[in-house]
Amino acid sequence: MRRRDFIALAGAAMAWDVPARAQQPALPVIGYLGSESPGPYASRLRAFREGLAEAGFVEGRNLAIEYRWAEGQYRQLPALAMDLVNRQVTVIVAPGGAEVALAAKSATATIPIVFEMGGDPIALGVVDSLSRPGGNLTGVSSLSVEVSRKRLEFMHELLPAARSFAVAVNPTSPTSNSQMRNLQAAADSFGLQLHVLRASAEQEFDGMFKAVPQMQAGGLVFTSDPYFAYRSQRLAALAAEHAVPAVSQSRDFPIAGGLMSYGGDFEQSHRHAGNYAGRIIKGEKPSDLPVQRVTKVEMFINLKAAGALKLSFPPSLLSSADGVIE
Repeated sequence: MRRRDFIALAGAAMAWDVPARAQQPALPVIGYLGSESPGPYASRLRAFREGLAEAGFVEGRNLAIEYRWAEGQYRQLPALAMDLVNRQVTVIVAPGGAEVALAAKSATATIPIVFEMGGDPIALGVVDSLSRPGGNLTGVSSLSVEVSRKRLEFMHELLPAARSFAVAVNPTSPTSNSQMRNLQAAADSFGLQLHVLRASAEQEFDGMFKAVPQMQAGGLVFTSDPYFAYRSQRLAALAAEHAVPAVSQSRDFPIAGGLMSYGGDFEQSHRHAGNYAGRIIKGEKPSDLPVQRVTKVEMFINLKAAGALKLSFPPSLLSSADGVIE
């Protein structure tokens, strides 16, 4: 073969190869809608990626993820959700509470949505049914909201002489009213008085902890709310500074130095959300995937924090704990 014939053939092969490569299908894209910043979501993101891997997807290999972070400014969630819709992502993942799920739902009725929350998705108007959610939404719900009253019961067991407790409530939360009804019912059954402290911004946290001893409350019970859960380190530091016994929903609170936590297993719920997102990318419809209920509830206790507060946990609580930090 003459040299110029070889060059012509090679050029033709390259001409065929370029469009072939260009026609390779693009990677599916998950739109991840976060209410906070990446830092507080780190442990949740690890669990979410584990769920994706169970479905056969690895970010950067056969899947891309577009992240949108509200940085704690929940009013930004609807605009961020619409941005993902305009990006035409394959599926939207809305983890971290009802606010995120409702923002995603308001943005699209066609793109599949996988939510993760601690409340009842039916009561919140996210889906019509757990077994057959219908529409374009499905996801995972834990028991964090439903067990708020148990936190008060545990604090009463730890501090039986206390006749009142303070309750931290985020008034912007869609579940705040139902949680307060449950907490009040529990308080009535024990003959306890509740002092409601409202906070929806970090600058209100310090005043909230200062108010607890002024009210002569035995301790502080946090309602279930992502805004509190993602700020566990700050809340634990303030609880230690003001010597306030407190219980939160997230294990991150006692791990950071707080006294106690009781709530749903967020790692399990985020892993399930990742698995559902992968299954939808493979072709399953959200309307055919029942909403999963994570029924595991976990208790963590920090004995070092208890010692600093001169408190001693009764054996019944210690034996029920999933994790004891010494």
